[in-house]
Amino acid sequence: MSETPTPPQGSALLLFSGGQDSAACLAWALDRFERVETVGFDYGQRHSVELEARQTVLARLPRLKPQWAGRLGPDHLVDIRGFGQIASSALTEERAIEMDQRGLPTSFVPGRNLVFLTYAAALADRRGIAVLVGGMCETDFSGYPDCRRDTLDALQTALRLGMARDLSIQTPLMALTKAQTWALADQIGGPALVELILEDSHTCYLGERGERHAWGYGCGTCPACELRAAGWTEYAGAAA
Repeated sequence: MSETPTPPQGSALLLFSGGQDSAACLAWALDRFERVETVGFDYGQRHSVELEARQTVLARLPRLKPQWAGRLGPDHLVDIRGFGQIASSALTEERAIEMDQRGLPTSFVPGRNLVFLTYAAALADRRGIAVLVGGMCETDFSGYPDCRRDTLDALQTALRLGMARDLSIQTPLMALTKAQTWALADQIGGPALVELILEDSHTCYLGERGERHAWGYGCGTCPACELRAAGWTEYAGAAA
């Protein structure tokens, strides 16, 4: 079942990692904006396979709807490996993923979304784009404080003040569970989009692509895989 079409807006810059959430957001944005550019970040992540997944999804997803191919603009890849060295975590070093003294998972990269969005805002300013789109989710946010909407509202205010531009940070998945994100993908692009996300997107923090599960590829034990698997099980059960 497809969404009711809405008149396309102007341009948007989408933070695109190549994962489930950003793939769903890309489809969402292509349905709504006349022009969608994408930006990804190489911050020295252990799961650098996601950088390859980005290119696969960017090549295949726009083919699912005729109008999408004409709306997808340039992709930008930004090298911020210096930041990854400073903000060390289990995503950038060979460390176990566990809870730290603050009660946060060691996969939390301090300030990652704040840095991503600040870089994206600078790029958007140069490209004449006023809307940033991110796949942050407060419901299934894995304990990451920079995925909360109040954090992003504060950053949005700071960017508007600091850049003298009416920038907007849109987060279509913010109030959705992972099961609802699967359902949203189905609603926007049908079974073909769901299958593309299953087969080609990458979420696993350990970069595992060896085993294909019902919910896609991954180690099955890291927090990202657990969230994705649980969401798929709930979604598939409801759809059965």
